[in-house]
Amino acid sequence: MSKIAICPGSFDPITFGHLDIIQRGANVFDEVYVVIVNNSAKNSLFTVEERLELITEATAHMPNVKVDFYQGLTVDYAESVSANAIIRGLRATSDFEYEMQGTSMNRFLNSNIESFFIMTKNQYSFLSSSIVKEVAKYGGDISELVPPVVQKALAKKYEEQKE
Repeated sequence: MSKIAICPGSFDPITFGHLDIIQRGANVFDEVYVVIVNNSAKNSLFTVEERLELITEATAHMPNVKVDFYQGLTVDYAESVSANAIIRGLRATSDFEYEMQGTSMNRFLNSNIESFFIMTKNQYSFLSSSIVKEVAKYGGDISELVPPVVQKALAKKYEEQKE
Protein backbone atom coordinates (compact mmCIF):
# COMPACT_ATOMS: atom_id res chain seq x y z
CA MET A 1 0.00 0.00 0.00
CA SER A 2 1.45 3.35 -1.05
CA LYS A 3 1.81 6.15 1.44
CA ILE A 4 0.11 9.12 -0.26
CA ALA A 5 -0.16 12.62 1.17
CA ILE A 6 -1.46 15.93 0.01
CA CYS A 7 0.09 19.31 0.73
CA PRO A 8 -2.64 21.93 0.30
CA GLY A 9 -2.14 25.68 0.15
CA SER A 10 -2.76 28.80 -1.85
CA PHE A 11 0.90 29.04 -2.96
CA ASP A 12 0.51 32.62 -4.19
CA PRO A 13 3.41 32.32 -4.98
CA ILE A 14 5.33 29.24 -3.89
CA THR A 15 8.37 30.08 -1.72
CA PHE A 16 11.47 28.23 -0.59
CA GLY A 17 9.63 27.68 2.71
CA HIS A 18 6.87 25.78 0.86
CA LEU A 19 9.43 23.85 -1.16
CA ASP A 20 11.26 22.82 2.01
CA ILE A 21 8.06 21.35 3.45
CA ILE A 22 7.14 19.66 0.16
CA GLN A 23 10.62 18.14 -0.24
CA ARG A 24 10.69 16.83 3.30
CA GLY A 25 7.18 15.41 2.85
CA ALA A 26 8.26 13.79 -0.41
CA ASN A 27 11.11 12.12 1.50
CA VAL A 28 8.57 10.46 3.82
CA PHE A 29 5.67 9.63 1.50
CA ASP A 30 5.61 7.62 -1.74
CA GLU A 31 3.52 10.30 -3.47
CA VAL A 32 2.75 13.90 -2.55
CA TYR A 33 0.05 15.92 -4.24
CA VAL A 34 0.67 19.65 -3.97
CA VAL A 35 -2.84 20.97 -4.33
CA ILE A 36 -3.82 24.58 -4.81
CA VAL A 37 -6.95 25.31 -2.84
CA ASN A 38 -8.72 28.60 -3.23
CA ASN A 39 -8.83 30.71 -0.12
CA SER A 40 -11.84 32.97 -0.56
CA ALA A 41 -10.45 35.28 2.14
CA LYS A 42 -7.39 36.08 0.02
CA ASN A 43 -7.00 38.13 -3.14
CA SER A 44 -4.62 36.12 -5.30
CA LEU A 45 -1.92 37.83 -7.34
CA PHE A 46 -1.44 34.84 -9.65
CA THR A 47 -4.19 32.90 -11.40
CA VAL A 48 -4.61 29.23 -10.61
CA GLU A 49 -3.08 28.36 -13.99
CA GLU A 50 -0.04 30.54 -13.30
CA ARG A 51 0.42 28.98 -9.87
CA LEU A 52 0.11 25.46 -11.35
CA GLU A 53 2.90 26.30 -13.81
CA LEU A 54 5.14 27.86 -11.17
CA ILE A 55 4.75 24.96 -8.75
CA THR A 56 5.21 22.36 -11.50
CA GLU A 57 8.47 23.98 -12.55
CA ALA A 58 9.67 24.50 -8.97
CA THR A 59 9.02 20.85 -8.06
CA ALA A 60 10.20 19.30 -11.35
CA HIS A 61 13.20 17.75 -9.57
CA MET A 62 10.90 15.81 -7.20
CA PRO A 63 9.66 12.76 -9.16
CA ASN A 64 7.05 11.71 -6.58
CA VAL A 65 5.36 15.13 -6.44
CA LYS A 66 2.27 15.95 -8.49
CA VAL A 67 0.58 19.34 -8.74
CA ASP A 68 -3.15 19.89 -8.87
CA PHE A 69 -5.99 22.32 -8.14
CA TYR A 70 -9.15 21.63 -6.18
CA GLN A 71 -12.18 23.59 -5.10
CA GLY A 72 -13.89 22.00 -2.16
CA LEU A 73 -13.07 20.35 1.10
CA THR A 74 -9.45 19.31 1.53
CA VAL A 75 -10.45 15.94 2.98
CA ASP A 76 -12.60 15.24 -0.10
CA TYR A 77 -9.61 15.89 -2.35
CA ALA A 78 -7.41 13.69 -0.15
CA GLU A 79 -9.93 10.87 -0.40
CA SER A 80 -10.21 11.29 -4.20
CA VAL A 81 -6.47 10.58 -4.63
CA SER A 82 -6.42 7.85 -1.93
CA ALA A 83 -4.27 9.98 0.37
CA ASN A 84 -4.24 9.17 4.04
CA ALA A 85 -2.32 12.22 5.20
CA ILE A 86 -2.36 15.99 4.92
CA ILE A 87 1.03 17.70 5.24
CA ARG A 88 1.12 21.12 6.85
CA GLY A 89 4.08 23.34 7.57
CA LEU A 90 4.42 25.20 10.84
CA ARG A 91 6.44 28.38 11.25
CA ALA A 92 5.42 29.58 14.70
CA THR A 93 2.92 29.03 17.49
CA SER A 94 0.44 31.24 15.66
CA ASP A 95 0.42 28.71 12.80
CA PHE A 96 -0.16 25.91 15.29
CA GLU A 97 -3.36 27.46 16.66
CA TYR A 98 -4.76 27.93 13.15
CA GLU A 99 -3.71 24.44 12.03
CA MET A 100 -5.11 22.78 15.15
CA GLN A 101 -8.56 24.14 14.31
CA GLY A 102 -8.31 22.94 10.70
CA THR A 103 -7.01 19.54 11.76
CA SER A 104 -9.85 19.09 14.22
CA MET A 105 -12.41 19.88 11.52
CA ASN A 106 -10.70 17.58 9.01
CA ARG A 107 -10.69 14.77 11.60
CA PHE A 108 -14.39 15.42 12.24
CA LEU A 109 -15.10 15.18 8.50
CA ASN A 110 -12.89 12.16 7.81
CA SER A 111 -11.17 10.34 10.67
CA ASN A 112 -9.17 8.17 8.25
CA ILE A 113 -6.99 11.07 7.13
CA GLU A 114 -4.16 12.11 9.44
CA SER A 115 -2.43 15.47 9.61
CA PHE A 116 1.38 15.61 9.52
CA PHE A 117 3.05 18.78 10.72
CA ILE A 118 6.53 19.65 9.63
CA MET A 119 8.35 22.48 11.35
CA THR A 120 9.90 24.83 8.86
CA LYS A 121 13.62 25.35 8.90
CA ASN A 122 14.62 28.36 10.99
CA GLN A 123 15.79 30.25 7.93
CA TYR A 124 12.21 30.22 6.59
CA SER A 125 10.34 30.87 9.85
CA PHE A 126 9.56 34.46 8.85
CA LEU A 127 8.73 33.65 5.25
CA SER A 128 5.27 33.94 3.73
CA SER A 129 3.93 34.51 0.25
CA SER A 130 2.48 37.82 1.42
CA ILE A 131 5.80 39.20 2.63
CA VAL A 132 7.55 38.01 -0.55
CA LYS A 133 4.96 39.84 -2.67
CA GLU A 134 5.37 42.99 -0.61
CA VAL A 135 9.17 42.97 -0.99
CA ALA A 136 8.97 42.15 -4.71
CA LYS A 137 6.41 44.89 -5.31
CA TYR A 138 8.92 47.50 -4.19
CA GLY A 139 11.88 45.98 -6.00
CA GLY A 140 13.57 44.26 -3.05
CA ASP A 141 15.85 41.25 -3.51
CA ILE A 142 13.86 38.02 -3.11
CA SER A 143 16.42 35.69 -4.71
CA GLU A 144 16.96 33.77 -1.44
CA LEU A 145 13.23 33.46 -0.78
CA VAL A 146 11.75 32.03 -3.98
CA PRO A 147 12.90 29.94 -6.96
CA PRO A 148 14.17 31.90 -9.99
CA VAL A 149 11.01 31.09 -11.98
CA VAL A 150 8.89 32.73 -9.27
CA GLN A 151 11.23 35.69 -9.01
CA LYS A 152 10.84 36.30 -12.76
CA ALA A 153 7.06 35.87 -12.61
CA LEU A 154 6.77 38.38 -9.76
CA ALA A 155 8.93 40.93 -11.58
CA LYS A 156 6.81 40.51 -14.70
CA LYS A 157 3.54 40.76 -12.76
CA TYR A 158 4.53 44.00 -11.01
CA GLU A 159 5.98 45.46 -14.22
CA GLU A 160 2.62 44.81 -15.95
CA GLN A 161 0.81 46.56 -13.12
CA LYS A 162 2.93 49.69 -13.62
CA GLU A 163 1.85 49.94 -17.27
